[in-house]
Amino acid sequence: MEDKLKLYGFNNLTKSLSFNIYDVCYAKSPREQKDYVAYIDEQYNSDRLTDVLYKVTEMIGANVLNVSKQDYEPQGASVTFLIAEESMIPCGDTVVAHLDKSHVTVHTYPEYHPDTSIATFRVDIDVATCGEITPLSTLDFLIGSFDSDIITMDYRVRGFTRDISGRKLFMDHKMTSIQDYIDEKTLEHYDAIDINVYQSNIYHTKMLIKEIDLQNYLFNTDVYEIPPKTRLNIMNNLHSEMIEIFSGKNIY
Repeated sequence: MEDKLKLYGFNNLTKSLSFNIYDVCYAKSPREQKDYVAYIDEQYNSDRLTDVLYKVTEMIGANVLNVSKQDYEPQGASVTFLIAEESMIPCGDTVVAHLDKSHVTVHTYPEYHPDTSIATFRVDIDVATCGEITPLSTLDFLIGSFDSDIITMDYRVRGFTRDISGRKLFMDHKMTSIQDYIDEKTLEHYDAIDINVYQSNIYHTKMLIKEIDLQNYLFNTDVYEIPPKTRLNIMNNLHSEMIEIFSGKNIY
């Protein structure tokens, strides 16, 4: 951090980032829908997600204390890291270091619509850090690690720390929007809106992909095998699904 704050004791602010992505796909038959879920389950199994979280932990400058991972039947996976801001330094028979109440978790949720043949895959990632480190620098990496059609992000700073004069500090870095931490080239591909509560240090951003190339949303199907009228119907269903997820409510 530039111009580090002089604090009284340890920085015990808690910074939490909740990052959710949705990948949307058209899988025509029940067999294709099950194959899509199986494909996603294999692509984003606990081993692959563990690799993603190791990279996230490295990017924020934290150290992994413990890893727990699990694949589920019939689908889905979860991974949890317990992390610390500082390395643990052995000193005789003891360990001298402050162990942060920090963690990184990821959960996956594949599912499909029974009527429209629209399948969705959701990934929830939560990063909670305690101290100076912040998870916001990982956003470009996380967006690029998944097929992100819809993205919702929540960032909140909790608690307070003190400067050397004893004055409470409820925020230790300047911020106006989560979008400030996302590359401009990435933002060009999305419509994005903010809902922020600045006085409470709560920030919320939603992003929706702008361009839909139908071929990229077909599972095991070529776009030219589908009649034009059916293509239009699929596009409408994809668009409706994305708008409702982005809006967080049933519209159509």
